[in-house]
Parts: sequence; structure tokens; C-alpha cells
Amino acid sequence: MSNVLSIIQDPVLTYEQKVISLARAAEDSIEVLNIPAAVQSLRDRDILCDLFEGHAPYRPRYVVVNFEKFMKQGSKFLEIDPPQDLEEAVHALLILYKHIPSISTFPVYIGSLDTLLEPFVEDEEGAFKTIKLFLKHIDRTITDSFCHANLGPEPTRAGTLILRAERELQDAIPNITLKVSPASTEDFLRDAAATSLITAKPSFANHAMFSKEFEDFADGYAIVSCYNGLPIGGGSYTLSRLKLDKLSYEAVNSADYIERLLPEAIQLAMDYMDERIRFLVEESHFFESSFLVREGLIDPARFTAMLGEVGLAEAVNHLMKLDGRSGRFGHSQEADDLGVRIIEGMQAVVNGHFNPHLATGGHYLLHAQVGIDSDAGTSPGCRIPIGDEPPIHEHLLQAARYHKYFPSGIGDIFSFDETVKSNPQVVVDIVKGAFDAGMRYFSSYASDADVIRITGYLVKRSEIEKLRRGEAVLQDTVALGKGAVDNQHVLERRVRMRDGLL
Repeated sequence: MSNVLSIIQDPVLTYEQKVISLARAAEDSIEVLNIPAAVQSLRDRDILCDLFEGHAPYRPRYVVVNFEKFMKQGSKFLEIDPPQDLEEAVHALLILYKHIPSISTFPVYIGSLDTLLEPFVEDEEGAFKTIKLFLKHIDRTITDSFCHANLGPEPTRAGTLILRAERELQDAIPNITLKVSPASTEDFLRDAAATSLITAKPSFANHAMFSKEFEDFADGYAIVSCYNGLPIGGGSYTLSRLKLDKLSYEAVNSADYIERLLPEAIQLAMDYMDERIRFLVEESHFFESSFLVREGLIDPARFTAMLGEVGLAEAVNHLMKLDGRSGRFGHSQEADDLGVRIIEGMQAVVNGHFNPHLATGGHYLLHAQVGIDSDAGTSPGCRIPIGDEPPIHEHLLQAARYHKYFPSGIGDIFSFDETVKSNPQVVVDIVKGAFDAGMRYFSSYASDADVIRITGYLVKRSEIEKLRRGEAVLQDTVALGKGAVDNQHVLERRVRMRDGLL
């Protein structure tokens, strides 16, 4: 009860933030999951983290609606006919967004906006005004930075208008990813790169890599939330993560870590996620009651789940010392080889586990988790620690070694000197080179931008400063961004080209 009262009395939370926090407190007041002692021990030792999903799963973590189907058929439940013009299209989408659940209570995926709106673009200037208002509405009402839109890979008039509107608005929401393929023209990529330097979006996804991994799903994939690849019309039941660095502190050496500790921890993590999925599917009745299922906008047969990891760099560096070796992650072939061995070990255990509810062959998908605001001394996913980044060509090749193992998401972030704004082709060329090297996902922003990429989500520096002054802010993820700035030092990333070198 003290937690409930503290939420009610919090002078900084908005009304909406209090309602969401109170709902989470209510969910966490009950215990319905069967959690074995070994799993609980892993949680108590801060090695297994469920990312605040709550004690009683009653909705999937991420829901990836098939918006293309919605635009063709409308919705009987919402009494929406298929839209006939741009005004009807944006209003239909805005209405549907209010009814899409997720762990954040807001939609984590709002569609491939360019292809959804392109059929309705006639007068471009009139369309620009409507699209700009549409995006502003999203930023002001979906007050959570894990909301994600997709663009591309082909250029469209709607896509160009969206990029133009984002440069003018400079809002943190929605996050945006551009799918990059040979169909993405140089002009379109340059426009996207210029926008990313101003407003930290879009990020760039390797479309060929994602498409191949999700080729068994007829409607393809979407990039949702931070940078998670998931089947369209499905989603992810759950996401838990292992803190690889914390686990390494219990190891005798790297062999003990890879052969004993890591497989045990992974199996316990999957057992825990199995239990969360069991309750969600068999007892919460979400899929029986949702109109999204009844109308074919999502399908339980397209849901999977993700096993995340953080702290690979710190784990490798610690294990190298235990083995009496001096190299460090991102700067030593030997250290990077150890990192690959760890991830390959994870992959082998994950692929040996079967859960019939998982659409991805019964297997969990590996995910390089972006971290949370309280992480201190633990780097997201497989990233090199902030402040220790090598030159960009070395960084790209090092990162590319890990990207193939994470179909449900991994990414690296690069801060560029503001002078790069005058030549966004630099970013385009780097993205192409990165994808040729095997990278999956690339994010960039200019060092002087107000909108910055924290880990996988966006926040305005100016909003963080408001929160520091004790002022209320509209978006709840600003508090997460402030924590990441303080604990993960995200504003201290190496600025590329500031010293004349990448």
C-alpha cells in the first residue's frame, strides 16, 4: 500500500503516468506464476531480469498488428470502414492505436506509415499538412518512446513527406526505422540520413537479412519497440534478459562460464519464460477476448518470444582477466573471439529448447537488449562500452561479427559531429558498408541534436533537463533517458569526425 500512496503523492508524475503506475502496482500485488527456487535465485542475484513485465501476464509484451489488413477491411468492433482518403486513413489509424495493448500500454508498432498512406497522397502540400499533424498527434498522445514506425525500402511520396515532417517537428515519438535494400534510392537514403542527423531517426535496417530470417511468415516482419524484428500479425509474448557480466563474476574461468554457468542460466531463464507464456496463453484469455484476433489483425500462431542479454563486453573483459589474458572487448581479436563463443553457446542452448507456443520453430529468438535506466557498468547487448569505442571502420567490423545471431534485434549507435549535416552522404556510405560487412541495424544522430538516441529509444535533451528541474514531462520514457544519461553515460559516446577522423 505504501507504494500505491507514493505513486498518488508523486508531484512529478502526470495523471496518465499515475494511472499506468497504479495498474502495475495492482498487477504486482498478486503472485500467480510457479517460479522454482533456482529461477528465483537467479533473479535475486540480479542475473535474470524480466524487465518489469509484472507478476501476472495478461497481455503480450509486444503486439505487431497487421495494419495493411486493417486498411483493407476496416474494423467491425471499432465500426471503422476502410478509409477512402488521407483524412480517413490517419483517423482510422489513430483510433486503432488506442486499442493496441503492450507492456507499456501503448502500441510498440504503428505500421509502415509510408506504404499505408501512399495510396491516399494526391496534393502533396495538403498531404504534408495532414501527415505532420498526424505525427504530432502521435507524439502528444502515445507518450512512450517505444512506439515505432517503419519506412521503405522503396521511396514513396508519403515517405519523403514523413521525413520532411520529422525534420520540422523534431519530436521523440515515434521511433522510425528505414528498411534498406537495393530498391532504396540514393536520394531517399540521403534524405533519411539527413533526417537522422537532426532528429535521431530513422535508423537503418538490413532488409535482406531480416527478410530471410522471417521468410516463413507470409506478411513479413516489422521493426518494433527499440529495434526488435518480429512477425507482422503476431508479436512477442515476453522478453527476459540475462546479465552476462553479473554471471561472469561467479565463474572460475571462461571454460567454467561457457560450459557450466551459462547453459544453466539460459535454461532457467527459458523455464521462467515458458511459465509466463503458459499463464498468458492458457489462463489470461487474452487471445480469446481480443477483437484483434477475431478480426485477423493478429494471430496467436505468429507470436514468439525473446531471450535477451546485456553486458557481453564486461563479461568478456572479466573472463579474460580470470584466464590471465590482457585483451579487452572491441580491441582484441582474442577477446572478440571469446565474445563470439559466448553468443554461440547461448544460441546452441536456445535452439535446443522447444516451446509449442513459439511461432519461430518452437524456439526463442536471441535479442541484444538495449539496457534499462538503472544499469550501471553494464553495456547494452553486444556493444563496446561507451567511451572505449575504436575508429568507426574497426567498430563496424567488430559489431558485424555478432549481428547475425540476433534475428529479434541488435544495433549499434554512432554520434556524428554536427558538420556531417552538410554531407549526409557520409552516413549513407557508412550504412551501406556496414550492411555489406554483415551488420543488421545502424543508428545515428548529430552531437548537437536535441532528440538523441538513448539506447534503442529516443528522448529530448531538453525534456531531460526539465525533469532534472523537478518539472512534469509528457513522456514517461524521459525518466528512463535521464537514468541512462546518469548511469550509462550515453552522452559521452565517441563523436565521429570531430577530430577529423571517423
